[in-house]
Amino acid sequence: MSDLAAEKATARAEGFARRKAAHAADPGTGAAVLSSFLAGHRGVPLSGYMPIRTEIDPLPAMAEAAAYGPVGIPVILGAGQPLKFARWEPEMPLVEGAFGARIPETPEFFEPEIVIVPLVAFDLRGGRLGYGGGFYDRTLELLRAKRPTLAVGFAYAGQEAHALPLEPTDQRLDFIVTETGMADLRQSSPTS
Repeated sequence: MSDLAAEKATARAEGFARRKAAHAADPGTGAAVLSSFLAGHRGVPLSGYMPIRTEIDPLPAMAEAAAYGPVGIPVILGAGQPLKFARWEPEMPLVEGAFGARIPETPEFFEPEIVIVPLVAFDLRGGRLGYGGGFYDRTLELLRAKRPTLAVGFAYAGQEAHALPLEPTDQRLDFIVTETGMADLRQSSPTS
C-alpha cells in the first residue's frame, strides 16, 4: 500500500468513526438546512442519494425540491464506471441496487447540474473522502467537462477533518451543507 493510500485509509477510518458518533446524536435538522440551500436553486436538475448506513438523510429536502424540478438518485452500473442518475419522486417504487442503496424500479436517466454528494469525511478546502470506489470523482469529472456542475457535500458537522489526503483525480466540493449550516468552498485554497 502506498503512503497516500495508507493515509486515505486512516482518514477514512477516522471519518467513519466521527460519522457514526454524529449519526447517533443526529438532531434531525440537516434536511432543513439542505432545503434552505436548494431553495436558491429551484428548478435546477439535481441528484441526491438514498442514505445507507450512517449517512445523513437528504430525503425530506429532495422531496421538497421535486416539486420544482427534476430530482434524481445515483445508479451504480459497475466498478470503474461513472454513476448514472435516475429520476426520483417520493413514494415511487424502488428496488435494491448495488451496495444496498435503493434505485427506481424503472430508471429514467438524466444529467443533474447539482449533485448532492454523500461522504465519509470533508475538509473546508473542498476535499472529500467517500467509500473509496471513485464513483463520484469519475462522475463529477465527466459532468463538469460538459457544463458547470455543483458538487454539494451533505454531511454531519462532526465529519469535518482538518485536512484530507487527496489525489489530483479527487474532485473537490463546491459547497458543504451540514445540520448546523452551509459553507461555500469555491474560494478555499487547495493548499495547506
